[in-house]
Amino acid sequence: MAGTIQERRLIRQSRVRKKVLGTGARPRLCVFRSLRHIYVQVIDDEGGKTLAAASTLSPELKGNLKSSRDKQAAQAVGKLVAEKTKAAGISRVVFDRNGFLYHGRIKALADAAREAGLEF
Repeated sequence: MAGTIQERRLIRQSRVRKKVLGTGARPRLCVFRSLRHIYVQVIDDEGGKTLAAASTLSPELKGNLKSSRDKQAAQAVGKLVAEKTKAAGISRVVFDRNGFLYHGRIKALADAAREAGLEF
């Protein structure tokens, strides 16, 4: 495989984004993972609007997390974004892993969001 880790992620991201599009009825749940934090947005691509967002920096979670880098933090963010999304009247979303491999924190976030009531 050629390229750096970031370049390979961007290739995977473009491959996934060709197929995944968020609509008003079924918006896109987009995940970004950095070394320190994890961020999630629910995006309506047709309208160009963010409908809900959560991260390990959210005021609801910031003081309650032991660490912002582990699976427990990702699960808490998944539950929080599911609550915010359901409060906005949305129950079905399209999952966009943003080129990240589906394991570890990304998988923990997705599973927690599903358990909290979101349908992928």
